[in-house]
Amino acid sequence: MKIFLAFITLVAFCISCNENSTTKTQVKESSQAVPVINYAVTNFFPHDTNLYTEGLLVHEGKLFESTGSPDELPQTRSLIGIIDLSTGKMDVKVEIDRKKYFGEGIVILNNKLYQLTYMNQLGFIYDLQTFEKIGQFNYANKQGWSLTTNGKEIIMSDGTDRLTYLDTASLKPIRTLAVTENGIPLEKLNELEYIKGFIYANVFTTGMIVKIEPSNGKVVGRLDFTSLEFEAKNKNPDADYLNGIAYDSATDKIYVTGKLWPNIYQIAFAH
Repeated sequence: MKIFLAFITLVAFCISCNENSTTKTQVKESSQAVPVINYAVTNFFPHDTNLYTEGLLVHEGKLFESTGSPDELPQTRSLIGIIDLSTGKMDVKVEIDRKKYFGEGIVILNNKLYQLTYMNQLGFIYDLQTFEKIGQFNYANKQGWSLTTNGKEIIMSDGTDRLTYLDTASLKPIRTLAVTENGIPLEKLNELEYIKGFIYANVFTTGMIVKIEPSNGKVVGRLDFTSLEFEAKNKNPDADYLNGIAYDSATDKIYVTGKLWPNIYQIAFAH
């Protein structure tokens, strides 16, 4: 009987050891932090503090911005325009009725400019030369937040952990990409930019931009801009969250800004 009890005790101990080993392995895997991407601010420019930034992109050397218009900020407007980096002022090309729509992200592809609206499940299409509205499209996503492109498809965020790929002809969804960080869904994906094969996304309310591998949706790096948020709020107490990343592929320059920020920052990092 003593031999039998000793055997049972040994088996139980071994099982416990295996369980502890497995638990430790799982903890080790889940606790592996996503690499922080170091960056440097190489320049900064003025930014109109009435611009509630929702989208930012560079096309043919020009910096385009789209803005929203919260009810509690009557000075804001839902605009699309080109930013003069010497003054921070916008050359307005498009304005939508703030009583009906809240302007969101934009993308330029095939000589057309596409714009999302926040709650209307409706997007607008403009001729890139005249900025005249030439069409519109609907989407099933409950909200529209941001757009970018990989050159073949349009990629859309909606504030969740999923990115929606749209066909450029029909503007219908082709597929979705679930984004995870350390195996956990990463929600509040906002303003987007496609840089050298990776998707970069602002994470709303965090001061972070994450680097996403499009083949599997995994976050493979993150940039921390909380210091720039702090600086923006020091200069303008009304400054809101980071929301804007734009890439100039011709010059390899990258710009970031935020809602009502007094500056646009040119940054450099390995990408």
